[in-house]
Amino acid sequence: MQKVMARPLADVEVLDVDRQSSGDHELDRVLGGGVVPGGVVLLGGEPGIGKSTLMLQAVLQMAVKMDRVLYVGGEESPEQVRMRAERLGTVPPNLYILPETNVQEVLKELEENKPGAVIVDSVQTLFLPEIESAPGSVSQIREAASALTRFAKQHQVPIFFIGHITKEGSLAGPKVLEHMVDVVLQFEGERHHAYRMLRAIKNRFGTTAELGLYEMQGNGLMAVEHPSHALLGQKIGEDGLSGTAIAAAIEGVRPMLVEVQSLVSTAVYGTPQRSGTGFDLRRLNMLLAVLEKRCGFKLASKDVFLNMAGGLRIQDPALDLAVVAAILSSALDVPLPWGTVFAGEVGLTGEIRPVPRLGQRVSEASRLGMKRMFHSAHARNIQIPEGSNMELVAIAQVSDLHGKLF
Repeated sequence: MQKVMARPLADVEVLDVDRQSSGDHELDRVLGGGVVPGGVVLLGGEPGIGKSTLMLQAVLQMAVKMDRVLYVGGEESPEQVRMRAERLGTVPPNLYILPETNVQEVLKELEENKPGAVIVDSVQTLFLPEIESAPGSVSQIREAASALTRFAKQHQVPIFFIGHITKEGSLAGPKVLEHMVDVVLQFEGERHHAYRMLRAIKNRFGTTAELGLYEMQGNGLMAVEHPSHALLGQKIGEDGLSGTAIAAAIEGVRPMLVEVQSLVSTAVYGTPQRSGTGFDLRRLNMLLAVLEKRCGFKLASKDVFLNMAGGLRIQDPALDLAVVAAILSSALDVPLPWGTVFAGEVGLTGEIRPVPRLGQRVSEASRLGMKRMFHSAHARNIQIPEGSNMELVAIAQVSDLHGKLF
């Protein structure tokens, strides 16, 4: 065996990764530009969220460009997969299905026919006969995924694993599974809402800052090119309803305007309720405490309900200011003026902290016809787009927001 010698890192040649398009623009975006040969991708999400639909849509497109694509189905029969595939589009002749969960049999098929891509639905159903534990156990998942990953690397065949998640929202199975694969994708959203969000938790071939947005329709998942139009719906404030505010958020690298809805009412059942859909409940409790301590609003005896329109979970701290504005609007029962948008993080002392890429937020809000944006007074070097008549209102404290709005 040839001895491996250390050499200067500067002498190592960087090879360009030859990516292939999956046929899904949003999936390609989140993967970092396309499918990498030999790359192993793990896709997780709640049951019924659309993981299998997303992957089946992708393989229908990939099979058009590749000689052979293999769909390993361990959860559904070939007839079920065929029925779903017909709803999503035309089934190409070079898309093959293998209803098998024995990893040895799967590897035999892969060695004989060398497909261009492989989808495994799901990794929890695979098993190796020499391991005594049941399918879905830690040892079975680890060894099955390891065997298929070795094949992917040796033959430069991309493999997609579909995985289950636990009730806490993390990927089920051993944590080592996430370390074995190259890309970990999370597919999330509310099952009873139309919109789904695809984000990368780990990506060895690109950034984890990209985001894919889909809308679930009768013929499958459709990419949402303009998220702000989808998440805003009707023009906020024109109907004169209180408790709604618009936040200028950034998810990944995409700016989007999100409608925040709040309802503040007297607690009828004694103990006040706190509920947040699409927003961290602990963060909501912190903002309510800041309003009570710094603004003098007595909300301890009030029920407070918060909802992000569209059912998406947005993690941008810039939503804080819009959440506070929506709660104040509902508590006072005074609607906010139309065309007002918010972007700012709220600290424990009540100060409004600046948020990154404020220029992009201003540009998106201006494009959609917003007239006024509230932001942190500590922000610097704000670039207003040419031709924009956006009014920027700088505030330093939460108490200033109440004074300037009402």
